[in-house]
Amino acid sequence: MKKDIQIPEVSGVEIAVVYEYNALYKTDDWNIYIINNKNVDLEMIVIVSQGFSETKTTSLLRKKLETLPANSFAKVEYIQPELFVLNNRFQVSFFENNQLKDKTFLFEKNSIKEGGLRMISEIKKRGILAK
Repeated sequence: MKKDIQIPEVSGVEIAVVYEYNALYKTDDWNIYIINNKNVDLEMIVIVSQGFSETKTTSLLRKKLETLPANSFAKVEYIQPELFVLNNRFQVSFFENNQLKDKTFLFEKNSIKEGGLRMISEIKKRGILAK
């Protein structure tokens, strides 16, 4: 029976943490973005995030986006630098052509730092892509 279950592989969707200037508060902030590199729109996107280690776990945060157009990106949430000492997991579920897809992204502990920033061409800002 397990062999009959088809789990579609997800490609063309990325989660990135971006270091950018916040003009409203005049601060440099870390923000999470979702990137759709596909040529089709994503619908009913649900992103569940959580930080964790062997001894600590943060609350679950949920974010829903109705649609993410083809070849676009959206800001998901601000992430506090205090969480960088934890593993940060982002579970992304969405519909693509009426098929439910799911992928988990991970920023390993201490992997989010200014020294790891690279230009993310889709956003045109410096950031780090999740594994």
